[in-house]
Amino acid sequence: MIVPMKKVCLVVQDKSRNDALLKLRDVGVIHLEKKDVPVDINSNAQKNKAKVEESIGLISEFKPPKKKKKLDPEDGKKANERRQKPEGLHRGRRAEDVFGTEEEEPFSLNAVRAASRPYLPDLMTGFGEQRKALKEIDISLSREVSRIEGWGDFDPAIINEINDYGIPAFLYEITVDVFERIDSNVQYIKVKSDKSVVRIVVFFQKLPGIIPFTLPQKRLSLYQKELEKHQSDLNEIEDKLRSFSNRKPALDKEMFNIEQELEFDTAVNSMNEVEMENKCEIYSSGYKLCWLTGFVPSDDLERVKKVAKENNWALSAYTPDPSDEPPTKLKGNPVVRMIHPLLSFLGTVPGYREFDISASYLVFFSIFFAMILGDAGYGLLLFTLSLCLGINAKLKGGSFPDVIKLLMLLTFCTVIWGAINGAWFAMPPEHLPFFLKAIILPPFNNMGPVVEFPSVLQNIFKLPAEIPVDEFKTRWYIQLLCFSLALVQLVWARGKRIFKLLPSLTAFAQLGTLIMMFGLYFLVLNMLLRVEFPSFALLFIIAGLVLNLIFAEQNGGNFFVNVGKGFGNAFQLFLKSVSCFADIISYIRLFAVGLAGAMIAQIFNGMAIPADGFGSFGLMFIIKLIVAVLILVVGHGLNLALTALSIIVHGVRLNLLEYAGNHLEMEWSGYSYNPFSLKKRKEKNI
Repeated sequence: MIVPMKKVCLVVQDKSRNDALLKLRDVGVIHLEKKDVPVDINSNAQKNKAKVEESIGLISEFKPPKKKKKLDPEDGKKANERRQKPEGLHRGRRAEDVFGTEEEEPFSLNAVRAASRPYLPDLMTGFGEQRKALKEIDISLSREVSRIEGWGDFDPAIINEINDYGIPAFLYEITVDVFERIDSNVQYIKVKSDKSVVRIVVFFQKLPGIIPFTLPQKRLSLYQKELEKHQSDLNEIEDKLRSFSNRKPALDKEMFNIEQELEFDTAVNSMNEVEMENKCEIYSSGYKLCWLTGFVPSDDLERVKKVAKENNWALSAYTPDPSDEPPTKLKGNPVVRMIHPLLSFLGTVPGYREFDISASYLVFFSIFFAMILGDAGYGLLLFTLSLCLGINAKLKGGSFPDVIKLLMLLTFCTVIWGAINGAWFAMPPEHLPFFLKAIILPPFNNMGPVVEFPSVLQNIFKLPAEIPVDEFKTRWYIQLLCFSLALVQLVWARGKRIFKLLPSLTAFAQLGTLIMMFGLYFLVLNMLLRVEFPSFALLFIIAGLVLNLIFAEQNGGNFFVNVGKGFGNAFQLFLKSVSCFADIISYIRLFAVGLAGAMIAQIFNGMAIPADGFGSFGLMFIIKLIVAVLILVVGHGLNLALTALSIIVHGVRLNLLEYAGNHLEMEWSGYSYNPFSLKKRKEKNI
């Protein structure tokens, strides 16, 4: 469910602004209302943030060294004693000596500053600037070396000396064709040539239409030595930066602290002054006031009232107005919370006044996942893998992560669905062991024709004249299940809309759409599964259309005028009906994508296992077996990857578009509840 919010307005003395925010941050339940506050790019926090970001970027290309064995406790005590007596940075000391190592308890960067040691990002960005300058010089030298190396190691001073003697000399790099067309009266010396370029020195005159080669300032060997030195310096800087590659956790921690500092500064700057008529009198008395607004979960409001009373703050709390946009805080039991990681991954947050579909999303997505993946063998493999990951996480962190629980639930449902279908790595059902055959449900056993519906449903569902048999029977039943799931989920959505709109008359329009969905369901069954179209289904469609025409525009005012508006939108209603029809058909993707995955798996099985078997045991038997295993592993691995993509594309789409978007009319316009609090950083095990 979406937690109800209260909007609060807090008024404090301006001189107590920082103190009040510190106490509110300790309470940690107020989501401050966002305001456009100018960012001071020259503040220390902003400058430090830029430095830390640059520092992280500098070491991101380096792989951190592997962790060594933990120090002996006695060594740890000695390390702590050394830290209590910090020393300055001395030339030649390693980064580990200054900033600690991952094996030891690392210095916090605040402690490093307090101990008068260099601020780590300052040191790293300094190396980064040196590397940038060296790279620019290196590129320039490399270009110059590449430009002149074709002439060999000649001294440019010789050419300058010839020019000083009054003999103009010009260097040219020309093609072989141009060289062959040089006038015979031109005096030149051929220096070097290859298949495409001829290098010559021309005396007394320039070659017409050709730009002379620019004379270098130094000879080639000097440039090469200079380039070698700069590359050596650059490698040294690279090594220094590489030595900081294990300091990323410290940088991440510093960034975390800076972001909290910036959040606090933003909160301070967001507090507005109270506008009062006798401002001058109040200012002269020193009682300048300021205020802030935010949102608090209703259950936590008493905590804010308590701290306001203790500090003599003025506080008002009220239900948010329709113009307000409170944050969304989802609350659910541990089972429902399993779906929240998926919603976070998709970036979908319901608006405060929209629906929390976590529970229904979890139920239907589990079914969709199982039907798309479809194979019990795949499900069992993934369930075992997720169980191992969960146990490992529990041993490290003390609990199963919600994402692991979700994966275990989804794969368990896949095992159940695949088992009742007889789908085990796409093996033919007749080749399965007897105990796996025994749990296949009759509708999916590929044996015999489609059977009559139960007697209570026979007046509603009439079998087609040409009854599907064997494999087509299984497909028929799965398609029927797809369309029935569509009806259940979409009718559930319309039911939620009805209860939300009551007592408004527009709820009857939603009721009309709900009734129409039943009629459209039987129309789909008739068109795609040849089920006889019952006469009452047409009445449902007509009744749904009429209710929509009458009540769709009943938003207040004259009833009959609104009816006229409804009839005026008849064409839009027609398009809406077509959309509902298409939404029901859209659920056929569960069958189609699941069938595609099963067919791909069968193809790889056929490629791996010859029809005549592997033959007698021998060398060829072993080779065929190895090739078969490789084909099966690669083929089924590829099929799993494609199926995972299909689940994201199709399984998620049915919940977000058809269910939530088209029928619950959700816009996912919300944003998450993020209280102003002193947050704790989650340490990562690396």
